[in-house]
Amino acid sequence: MDIEIGIGKSGRRAYSLDDIAIVPSRRTRDPEEVDISWEIDAYKFDFPLLASAMDGVVSPQTAVEIGRLGGCAVLNLEGIWTRYEDTEEVYAEISAVPTEKATLRLQELYQSPVRGDLIAKRVRAIKEAGVVAAGSLTPQRVQSYSQIVLESGLDLLVIQGTVVSAEHVTHAGEPLNLKTFIREYDLPVIVGGCASYTTALHLMRTGAVGVLVGVGPGAACTSRGVLGIGVPQATALADAAGARMRHLDETGRYVHVIADGGMSTGGDIAKAIACGADAVMIGSPLAAANEAPGRGYHWGMATFHKDLPRGARVQTRQIGSLREILMGPAKENDGRLNLFGALRTSMATCGYETLKEFQKAEVMVAPSLRTEGKALQRAQGIGMG
Repeated sequence: MDIEIGIGKSGRRAYSLDDIAIVPSRRTRDPEEVDISWEIDAYKFDFPLLASAMDGVVSPQTAVEIGRLGGCAVLNLEGIWTRYEDTEEVYAEISAVPTEKATLRLQELYQSPVRGDLIAKRVRAIKEAGVVAAGSLTPQRVQSYSQIVLESGLDLLVIQGTVVSAEHVTHAGEPLNLKTFIREYDLPVIVGGCASYTTALHLMRTGAVGVLVGVGPGAACTSRGVLGIGVPQATALADAAGARMRHLDETGRYVHVIADGGMSTGGDIAKAIACGADAVMIGSPLAAANEAPGRGYHWGMATFHKDLPRGARVQTRQIGSLREILMGPAKENDGRLNLFGALRTSMATCGYETLKEFQKAEVMVAPSLRTEGKALQRAQGIGMG
């Protein structure tokens, strides 16, 4: 039901992942009997992860490590690794610059042009390690670099922006026609972000194998404040899952819904799947890894926009290795370690064997879920405090 905001304007009530809870069912399972593997196009992964294409999170080295662990990492093909041959000094400077000057310095560092030869070099480094190579381009630069990406051996292309639509209107030249590009391009393509039923459905009709869902929920993103746009993530995912079912009925073709942003714990990931996601794209939890290139910092893909930055350089505490963050074991109790072990246990506790089954889990609105009965934890700053 719409809620009246004022005369002439009404709106739906929407919910974030923090607002909901998964309801345990009548059945439970052993965690060892739960299957959290994920397949998209010709590629199968041990767990449903795309590491976000953020320069503070994914380097060619971390992409290889995540691939070997069983997930997939997306390299920013317009980022530091494709602008600079030697990235060590750049990362050192980003981590050392004072907070009040961080955005300006990032804008200056990202003025260095993207180099096609470095795109090819970085993609080949990942490919040669024997893992799936995924890379991200913005819609504005897809046509400029798509051939280089193809020739370098990329496996999955992600076309990614704050909001990506199937119908971009412009009087400044010919816009990217997603449907034509994807139909003619010889690679599986994931597109996003989006946050509504209609936009998700239109993106699915372009022929994409997956759609990223999430506008503004990321830890480093400021789009919701700067632009005033966005949809809380639980509602956005449920709407996109509804679009997926309509598209499947219309075409017989299944398009993956990928939750992008707003998740920091294993419980958040479980709730995203329960709302209809097939997989998750996360950045900030992985920026806390010892191996992350950002040296304890991360920043969004629009942080360095030359006219209207929509992100912040965020500091995070390094808490463990990529393996510990993704697969455990956990040595802290706040849900930030063993993310996919938590997903497996959540599914087992609720009695679901596969991710697609878990999408049918009952959820309820429960905004006090994490705080109910936790007064001592809050007072002491531990656990859920």
